[in-house]
Amino acid sequence: MSHVRIFDTTLRDGEQSPGFSMNTEEKIRMARQLAALGVDVIEAGFPIASRGDLEAVQAVAKEVRDVPIAALARARKDDILAAVEALKPAKSPRMHVFLATSDLHLQAKLHLTREQALEAIGSMIKLARNYVEEIEFSAEDAGRTEIEYLCKACQIAVENGATVLNLPDTVGYAVPEEYGAMFLKVREHLGDPEHITLSAHCHDDLGLAVANSLAAVRAGVRQIECTVNGIGERAGNAALEEIAVALAVRKDSFGVATKLNLKELYKSSRLLSEITGAVIAPNKAVVGANAFAHEAGIHQDGIIKNPLTYEIISPETVGVPSRSLILGKHSGRNALRQSLKELGYDASDAELAECYRRVTSLADESKNIRARDLMTIAHEVIRRKAIAVANETSSAA
Repeated sequence: MSHVRIFDTTLRDGEQSPGFSMNTEEKIRMARQLAALGVDVIEAGFPIASRGDLEAVQAVAKEVRDVPIAALARARKDDILAAVEALKPAKSPRMHVFLATSDLHLQAKLHLTREQALEAIGSMIKLARNYVEEIEFSAEDAGRTEIEYLCKACQIAVENGATVLNLPDTVGYAVPEEYGAMFLKVREHLGDPEHITLSAHCHDDLGLAVANSLAAVRAGVRQIECTVNGIGERAGNAALEEIAVALAVRKDSFGVATKLNLKELYKSSRLLSEITGAVIAPNKAVVGANAFAHEAGIHQDGIIKNPLTYEIISPETVGVPSRSLILGKHSGRNALRQSLKELGYDASDAELAECYRRVTSLADESKNIRARDLMTIAHEVIRRKAIAVANETSSAA
């Protein structure tokens, strides 16, 4: 089965988003966990951005020896040399060189002609190749670049030593059909050389980052750039955990595999949340608090009988300790009976009915029932009844 590399940019693109900055020690902690997760590449930072970022990349490269470490650089000499310095300690370094290729970016931001951009791509990749063997080129805003020019830029990059071509949807503008078609055209133009890996890097401005990444896989892309919890500029990047589980659950559809240890997904998500202080949305796929929580009675009944009825993957598979049957106004009697048993109460049908009446009544007022609420109800209904029966028996004797 074909292997898809996971290029994690949590420490670079993810950290660039407001409120997600990490110091060196935090980057090292996160990098260790990414290594345990089994990512193929860790992009550790953007060395030219600051001396602190350069030193953080060096620290990660010294600490994590079994995963290739990448550093980002614009197609500028100073950027290249800063990245070279940052990557010196790396066992397997990768230089990630980028330059915008859309006319909008070239004209409004960079004030470059198309010809000048092509010259910069070729010369800076050639410079980087003097220091680092593995070079990745990213055509920033590829999704809005005229396709013939994009193909030409990729050709120049390959001719000068790039072995990975990343075509990012930098502003989250693409839709899956368009994004996949772009890669097919670039593959056709290049002749689909075996030594070149195509890479996808998607942003979530329209909520399509994961869908676009998966469309790219169908188009032959064998590296996906993503972040834990989907953090990143603006609306974020493609979420690593969602891509990983989608490719695993629908392996029959995509025909590819990653080398990720899915049991480390939840731990990775929680560690990032702890480091950044950013709370994960309850309805977040795979790692959100509600991802394996069930309140509707019909769903709870199905889960009790066979978890596959409402869960396409078990919580343990992604490292979540267990599923939750939430007691609320939508809950059913089967879930209530199971919850009572877990608290040590074996209710009769009549006792269950009374407990259910009280639970739904309380839920209408307070939304969810806490364990202590249920214990109070069970004590009042079951224990008091048992005491009353014992007293009656004692009096009769």
